[in-house]
Amino acid sequence: MLEKTSQGWKLVGQSNHQHAAPDSKKDTTSFIHTVDITTGRLETLATLRKHVEAPNWHPDNYLILNSLGKIYTFDLASKEMKLLDTGFATACNNDHGISPDKKWLAISHNDKTDPSPKPYKSVIYILPISGGEPRRITSEVVSYWHGWSPDGKTLAYTGERNGNYDIYTISTQGGKEKRLTTAEGLDDGPDYSPDGKYIYINSFRTGHMQLWRMDTNGKNPEQLTFDEYSNWFPHPSPDGRWIAYISYMQNQEQGHPFGKEVKIRLMNLETREIKDLTPVFFGGQGSFNVPSWSPDSQKLAFVSYAIN
Repeated sequence: MLEKTSQGWKLVGQSNHQHAAPDSKKDTTSFIHTVDITTGRLETLATLRKHVEAPNWHPDNYLILNSLGKIYTFDLASKEMKLLDTGFATACNNDHGISPDKKWLAISHNDKTDPSPKPYKSVIYILPISGGEPRRITSEVVSYWHGWSPDGKTLAYTGERNGNYDIYTISTQGGKEKRLTTAEGLDDGPDYSPDGKYIYINSFRTGHMQLWRMDTNGKNPEQLTFDEYSNWFPHPSPDGRWIAYISYMQNQEQGHPFGKEVKIRLMNLETREIKDLTPVFFGGQGSFNVPSWSPDSQKLAFVSYAIN
């Protein structure tokens, strides 16, 4: 976990778990944190003897997370975690997020009843933010939600079609999807800028996972990072000044596995300057997949782990 010492915040008690097996998710301790982007102050909100992932930050002072297929709320004042009613959708992954008007939740659920022969069948649904029966949005599998347009009318997501992972958009009413990227290599993690001008993504199109942005129709792609890290999941701040993202310390090619050394980084979109927001910690998949900014653009929520 991240622990405060006389030298500041540092990684404690996780150095022996650099190569965690996938089934180690079944026996982890999860640490829910926030970090202040101005002061760098890290706060550990909860230590949970279960695997939780991907906090979204609702302005009514709670987080939305997933754990072992279910969706939960985490009250920031009381630290109480409650199960959210998602109807039949009890095989949710960590790609979920809150609508711009804060009234709806998009989820990605493994629909085993889908006729596709694919082994994993993630479908995007929308349900009321307070819980309820989900409404199916995407007809095709595999589809992983990642972004909601500022006007609330369009979803951006990663879709696997014929073995290729690309970026797609679709109306929140469903219907025909629109393919935005066709580059060789994985494109993932689409999230809209708050002004609706851009979609930010991570892409392997250069042979190394870096951050990009493009117009919302997929035109004019622009590379944003050029370093040795594997960079994933760029999330613009609500005020449009920053993007926060997760960096793997070692090259992961086109993967974003759990159980690796990672850190959260911050880019100033005006100057393109980048700084570390956290020290290196044990995490990866599940730590920072989805938009997790506080409404005032001052803090981020994320999860680190230890294997029991």
